Amino acid sequence: MDKRRYNERVAELYIVGTPIGNLGDITMRALETFRSVDLVAAEDTRETMKLLTHFEISKPMISCRAQNEEAAAQKVIEALKKGQNVAYASDAGTPGISDPGSVLAYMVRQAGFKVVPIPGPSAFAALVSVAGPGGKTLVFEGFLSPSPGKRRKRLRELLEAQKAFVLYESPFRIVKLLADIADIDSERRVVVGRELTKLYEEIVEGSAEQVRDNFAARQSIKGEFAVFVSSVLKGRQSDDE
Repeated sequence: MDKRRYNERVAELYIVGTPIGNLGDITMRALETFRSVDLVAAEDTRETMKLLTHFEISKPMISCRAQNEEAAAQKVIEALKKGQNVAYASDAGTPGISDPGSVLAYMVRQAGFKVVPIPGPSAFAALVSVAGPGGKTLVFEGFLSPSPGKRRKRLRELLEAQKAFVLYESPFRIVKLLADIADIDSERRVVVGRELTKLYEEIVEGSAEQVRDNFAARQSIKGEFAVFVSSVLKGRQSDDE
């Protein structure tokens, strides 16, 4: 493949961050990008269609999800070769952060085309912005394994490293996750963000034991979760903070 030939073209791929709940969080640049491109690739075309329709934008779309990302990337590259600009959006938030998009960006750049970030919302950044101190080093771990043994093993490694980290979790496993953290280090400071930016947004902070008990006592749990775990015990700061 002659990359130099494609570098002469103006077609570009835009990786677009989209709202994680509140549609008011979309950026003007994201809207301008969606309006200007020739094609929109999406993790779930139905979800992205809802977003575009809300802002009265209509564009041809193709699916680009985790299960078909390499094949979809080839389709995007073919569109770029024809001089078509393409935007990519995951279901919500910033692509590549526990969402598809990283393989697409890599393959398109390897094909000789420019990949342009259009920054936007992410649950990771939203939670960290309100979580308080955690130390100089912050690890983004995303979703842990659903296997109890693998989950606890990785949690123990993260906690013993004494570095702050952020996890994502579903409403079906959040109590189990919090229970595992409390069993390993009951006093570690934990901040849970539920339904961030949405109508029923909630921030819960305390020791791992306190936060576990809070959610374990609830009759029902709904929403999506981001979990910040500090590098230090509750109420104590380390030398690097």
